[in-house]
Amino acid sequence: MFQTLSFRSAIFPRAALAAVFAFLAAHHSWAANADVTAVLSNSNTTVGQPVQLQIKVTGSASAKPPGEIAVDGLDIRFSGQSQLLEGRNFQFTYSYIYNYTVMPLKAGTFKIPPQRVEAGGSALRTPELTLQVAADSATAQSPRSKSSTSIDPTKIAFVELTLSKTNAYVGEMIPAVVRVGFNVRTPVESLGNGAEITGQGFTAQKMREPRQTIETISGRTYQVFTFKTALSPARSGKIEVGPVQVDAVVRIPRPNSRSQSMPRDLFDMNDPFMDNFFRDPLFAPSTPQEIKIKSEPVLLDVKSLPPGAPADFGGAVGNFSLETVAKPKSAQVGDPFTVTATITGRGNFDRVTAPSFEDEQGWHKYPPSADFKQDDDIGISGTKTFETVLSANERKEKIPAQLFTYFDPAKEQYVTLRAEPIPVRVEGGAAPSAPTAPASQAPTAAAPQAPRAASQQEILHQLTELPAESQSFIPLFARPTFWLAQLIPLLALLGFVGWKIRRAHLNNREARRREALQHEAAALQRSLRREDVSPEEYFSRASRAVQLKTALVRNLDPNAVDADVAASAFKMDEATRTRLRRLFEKSDEARYSGGGNGIRLLPAETRNELLELIDNLRP
Repeated sequence: MFQTLSFRSAIFPRAALAAVFAFLAAHHSWAANADVTAVLSNSNTTVGQPVQLQIKVTGSASAKPPGEIAVDGLDIRFSGQSQLLEGRNFQFTYSYIYNYTVMPLKAGTFKIPPQRVEAGGSALRTPELTLQVAADSATAQSPRSKSSTSIDPTKIAFVELTLSKTNAYVGEMIPAVVRVGFNVRTPVESLGNGAEITGQGFTAQKMREPRQTIETISGRTYQVFTFKTALSPARSGKIEVGPVQVDAVVRIPRPNSRSQSMPRDLFDMNDPFMDNFFRDPLFAPSTPQEIKIKSEPVLLDVKSLPPGAPADFGGAVGNFSLETVAKPKSAQVGDPFTVTATITGRGNFDRVTAPSFEDEQGWHKYPPSADFKQDDDIGISGTKTFETVLSANERKEKIPAQLFTYFDPAKEQYVTLRAEPIPVRVEGGAAPSAPTAPASQAPTAAAPQAPRAASQQEILHQLTELPAESQSFIPLFARPTFWLAQLIPLLALLGFVGWKIRRAHLNNREARRREALQHEAAALQRSLRREDVSPEEYFSRASRAVQLKTALVRNLDPNAVDADVAASAFKMDEATRTRLRRLFEKSDEARYSGGGNGIRLLPAETRNELLELIDNLRP
């Protein structure tokens, strides 16, 4: 009965208030000029003790808050927004409140500079704020920290970390679940930075938004937030994972006019005041209270990968399958084939690289493009597709087999997948060389010498006297000598035609190469407009798109293009040149750091900036 009453009282007023807010905002949001202000929940704090920064925009139905607030020594992160309706003498004002959590990293006096806020078609600025941060809690006590001494976090909330296994190999993806629960009598106001898994020697996928449920545990009702992620150990040995830390803000009930003091046990179900007080937790009088909760650490035993890995092993650990197709099925020498390799399975897809070809002799291969689609919540199960463009340098009957090697932790051995060669037909090529002239016939037997006794007159008579021609009635076209004579111009014509074909083929080969580059560039441009691409893959594709555009303009090998070459090709100014260098640096970091897949998404603003940079690359 208690759960049913709480649920209805929480949902119905929210719906009613939302309708009132929407109606009044539509009629009165433009009644006043836009105004902005900013306040800190406390101007004095200690290192590690966060305070709240609120930026309030009034008199505008649309506002754009600052994206990032950077102050050396302070970690300032956006924690959400709310709406406020204020009325006086039937004049209503609709406001937006943007909340930020300010975490002091060191002691000192810090100035939070004015921030630019766009509202009502104009640019406004917040006032400058000052925050005093002390080195220990004795020098700065806020009202929240003073009251926290009487609160037992273990009675208010809990956090627990569960790993799917505690024995693994280096690089293996281990699913993990983090559960954070808060007693419904102390509703959670903020989770701060969320659930953070501390520790060294492993990497963790970024957590998505948690799933929220209401559960009854040991007779108490909790609002439970369930986070899912995956861990990947980076070294062998014993690794301590956790604890998971959560710095949350909850609403602690305070007494009303009927009671001047709170019971010592907030969860005494037999106390009549508490029973009446919590019948409507949405409107119950309460104060915010910061609490810190931690889970127990989990010990992970990690083994190194066995020696003797195949040469094409790129670090993939898991269980995968491989399929390949090629289009088209026939082409001329130098024309492109697109080979699509699909790797499906479960594992560390950030280390899954394109399959290698068993025999590349006689082929020209272009760098492959990659696309990953996950089919789970944590990005360790899905399909990664590689497209590689090949062109044959000679006649071929098949595209060579592709090989992909991974380590299977279940079998504890390396597995090499081999896709069978793909039958194709490659025609054309150099014209066959003209047949060599037949070897000269053996010299005829020497004519018998004239008798030595012949006189000089007889010899002169034989030299000056013409022999009589033999008469023949065979038609000219039927004589073998006629056709032998026709072979000479025929062979010359065939040789000339072959030379022209060869020359045309050589002239068009560059056009085919440019066509393949344009095909790859178009595919990259389409993929850069997708939102479900990890930052690592996005930066890699963006830098590759710059290389392709530069190669098409300067007629270069794309792999030889760097930031400076691209900047010179497009005659960039110094600011654009700097942005381009940062893009290539981010791409190199993503290539060698081994980031995650699918879970970590690039902010829309960053994607738009990169797309604008690439679209503006014009000679």
